[in-house]
Amino acid sequence: MSKDRSSKNTMENSGLSADEQLLFCNARPEPYKPYSIKAVEDFANWARANSLWILAFGTGCCSIELRPLMTARFDISRFGIAGRPTPRQSSVFIIGGYVSVKTLKRIIRSYEQMQGPKFIIALGSCPANGGMYFDSYNTINQFDLYLPVDMYVTGCMPRPEALLAAIMELKEDIKVGNCDGANRYVENLDWYKANQKKVIKNWDMPDYNW
Repeated sequence: MSKDRSSKNTMENSGLSADEQLLFCNARPEPYKPYSIKAVEDFANWARANSLWILAFGTGCCSIELRPLMTARFDISRFGIAGRPTPRQSSVFIIGGYVSVKTLKRIIRSYEQMQGPKFIIALGSCPANGGMYFDSYNTINQFDLYLPVDMYVTGCMPRPEALLAAIMELKEDIKVGNCDGANRYVENLDWYKANQKKVIKNWDMPDYNW
C-alpha cells in the first residue's frame, strides 16, 4: 500500500505491514437508515430495546456500580440485557466514571468498532462536567464534545438503581426511535474528529484517513 498521504487508500499509520493494514478500516462511516416500512422499523426498534448488550468501560469510581446489576439482587438479564467482552458484539457503551486524555482514544476506538445502531450511557458526574476532577489537566470535562451521549446518569456515585432506571428509559427511547447518537456522530464526524484531535496529540495506533 502506498505511503502517499493524499491517496484515499492510505491510512495514517501506513508503515504497518500489508496484512496488518487490512485489519483497519479507512472508509468514512455511514448513517443508519431506518427501514422504509414503519411497522418493520418499529419491530426492529422493539427487538433492539429488548436485547441490549453492554460494553462497559470502567474508567473510574462509577464503574463499580455496574457489578451489582449482574447479581441476583437486580438481575439485569431479566430485561434482555447482558454484558459482552468486545465492541463488535455490543450495542450499548457505558462510560463509567471520569475520562482522561490517555483513555479517550481507547474509548473512541472501542465506540467506532461497535455496529450501529449503538448507544452511549455516561455514568456519573465526571463525563458530564469533570466531577471532582474538573480542574485536572488530564481530565475530559465534557465528554459529549468527543462522542455522542444518549443518556446521562448523574451522581457521585449514582446507585445501581439509578443506572437501571436510565437503562429502562433508554429502552423506551429506542422503541420510539429517539436515540440517534450514532447518526449524529456520522453526520457531524468532522466536528467530532476536530475536537478529538485537539486533545489527542499522539494516536499511537492506525488512524482513519479523514
